[in-house]
Amino acid sequence: MTRKNIKICHFTSVHKRHDVRIFRKECLSLSKRFQVFLVVADGLGNEEREGVQIIDVGKITGGRLTRFRKTSKKVAQKALALDAAIYHFHDPELLFYATAFFRKNKKLIYDVHEDVPRQILAKYWIPGIFRKTVATFFEWYENHKAARMNFVVAATPFIRDRFLKVNKNTIDINNFPISDVIIEDSGIAPKENAVCYVGGITKVRGVGEVVEALEQVDVQLKLAGEISPAEFESELKSKKGWAKVDFAGFVDRNRIRGILQASKAGIVTLYPIKNYIDALPVKMFEYMAAGLPVIASHFPLWKEIIEGNNCGLTVDPKNPQEIAAAIKHVLDNPEIARKMGENGQKAVMEKYNWKEEEKKLFDVYEIMAND
Repeated sequence: MTRKNIKICHFTSVHKRHDVRIFRKECLSLSKRFQVFLVVADGLGNEEREGVQIIDVGKITGGRLTRFRKTSKKVAQKALALDAAIYHFHDPELLFYATAFFRKNKKLIYDVHEDVPRQILAKYWIPGIFRKTVATFFEWYENHKAARMNFVVAATPFIRDRFLKVNKNTIDINNFPISDVIIEDSGIAPKENAVCYVGGITKVRGVGEVVEALEQVDVQLKLAGEISPAEFESELKSKKGWAKVDFAGFVDRNRIRGILQASKAGIVTLYPIKNYIDALPVKMFEYMAAGLPVIASHFPLWKEIIEGNNCGLTVDPKNPQEIAAAIKHVLDNPEIARKMGENGQKAVMEKYNWKEEEKKLFDVYEIMAND
């Protein structure tokens, strides 16, 4: 049912305007039925993109505190000024401005991308002695605000179960791939003697151990993403395995497609911290969609997906020897690797795809529109 007379507004002070979850999945899906606005802070100006009106409040300047105090306030104020019928929050820091929306009796959705209290426990920039206190306070505050939302949308079943305790109108809408990212010619495109990692590059994402694993196997690592902090970049480049790394930095989706097509396996060996163990990393499913065998951390949930669908191998993410052995197994057994890739694509086509999640998103908005 088309409801173009209903204005909805997604807003973020953290994510880029073409963020995959926010723009390419949620906003573009909803634009089929609603009048969609997206408020961002990136300094690229206003634009209309594929039926979505993007409103820019200006580029983020300064550090985290400045973004928290100034940028998020500007984003919230601009969003509220649009006088939409339904508002979709995408960042925890925006919750501090939720009271203004409550006062105007707006219909509100809180989209929880990450389990932030558990994430705080691993934040390198928060002194270790304060992390537990900060995490405990934030969880209380987040729960307090989420309880007043009309709906909570969670990126994983684990996060869903947490918020169901404070808001019965909670549903999981998972970050599964859009069908058009599935590379149908993945078996035809020429492969290099390479594996890949695409995404944020930090210590807890296990990239250091992957680079160390390169010392034990004849392969190149295609590495794409932003490295943080700067000290970790220096640490990575000091490792012997860095000589086998083709580092591309941050790249667009077309470049990512090329990297996936050229690689023989995709790696997602995140550390076993609370925020990752029950996560569903979108890159894992994009590797599967691209027909790549996946080498992933041996978390129970991930093993169920990877080994249950026979589409890759799981390893101890802190053990470079296991990572190297898994890479070597893929390289030495091309027929097994090909079958793993096919199994991964089949699983995405049948189960782990955005089309199924889109239906749930539409259901939430239809309930909101009719309420």
